[in-house]
Amino acid sequence: MHEKGTRTSDYDFDLPADRIAQRPAERRDASRLLIVDRKSGTLEHGIFSDIEALIPSRDILVANRSKVFRARLLGVRDSGARAEVMLLRKRGDDVYEAMVSPGSKLKPHRIVTFADDFRAEILETTGRGTRLVRLSASGSIDDAIEHHGHIPLPPYIERSDENTDAERYQTVFARESGSVAAPTAGLHFTPELLTRLESKGVRRAEVVLHVGAGTFKPVEAEDPAEHVMHEEVFAVSDTDSTSINTARDDGAKLWAVGTTTVRTLESIADERGHVRAGAGETSIFIRPPYHFKAIDHLITNFHLPRSTLMMLVAAFAGYDLTMRAYREAVARGYRFYSYGDAMVII
Repeated sequence: MHEKGTRTSDYDFDLPADRIAQRPAERRDASRLLIVDRKSGTLEHGIFSDIEALIPSRDILVANRSKVFRARLLGVRDSGARAEVMLLRKRGDDVYEAMVSPGSKLKPHRIVTFADDFRAEILETTGRGTRLVRLSASGSIDDAIEHHGHIPLPPYIERSDENTDAERYQTVFARESGSVAAPTAGLHFTPELLTRLESKGVRRAEVVLHVGAGTFKPVEAEDPAEHVMHEEVFAVSDTDSTSINTARDDGAKLWAVGTTTVRTLESIADERGHVRAGAGETSIFIRPPYHFKAIDHLITNFHLPRSTLMMLVAAFAGYDLTMRAYREAVARGYRFYSYGDAMVII
């Protein structure tokens, strides 16, 4: 008999297809908010703008300022057949690691053309099945990606990207390009809400973690320890680490906006919850049981079954309370995943 929450099948749940949000709420902060109290075990329902009343003055809100880039490139092979290159991360001036489709056809030296002056050459296959590709364009590679690329909406959003996604699939924090998926908890914040939080004395800091496609990868092994996490690039500035550490020394509580923020902070925190400035890569896999060092409260969306993100939430809120919250959200008609509703764990 295993301890609950330590096996992948523990994170299965039934989700009707109509609960998967295909479009964002009309207003960012009008999303629904499930308030989960770890101490009392209670669940309350509100809207996201209620977060203003939940965060006390002098506490610190920490968010991920990574920006989604137009990573999805649609083109044709030399045969004229369609092909897709999903850029994951830069590996050189014009070289990217990428996922490609159809994988069986895109072997080294093959070419995918996106426009008359923009194409990719497949260089090699990596040990994890991705490709290294060299992009070439008549001008700036970044400009070509911005002009010809598509917003990489998650696979469970069953439509092509639209003009509105260029704005709505970015958080108001987004400033540093590099993610292929939005840090979705941040999608609910508005400039006005941040101004009100600042006016009441809530402190703020930011980190960078460029979200990779592995965020959508389900855990297939029954023992989560066998799951391989892909590395993601992170950075924390001197200014932000100082803000976080000063707040800690003042006795303030830290409110993490999203699992990407949690993974960054937990990768660089000491036992006092102090974080160091710097940059690097993290493949941290947070799951029960786990001792959190850096965060006190978590703002997050509702995640896929059997996902590493759901396991992180269970490690923080407790497995039983997490599953009860998910069942409640399904029963109450909450909208799930990237464009869905939010949960705050206090």
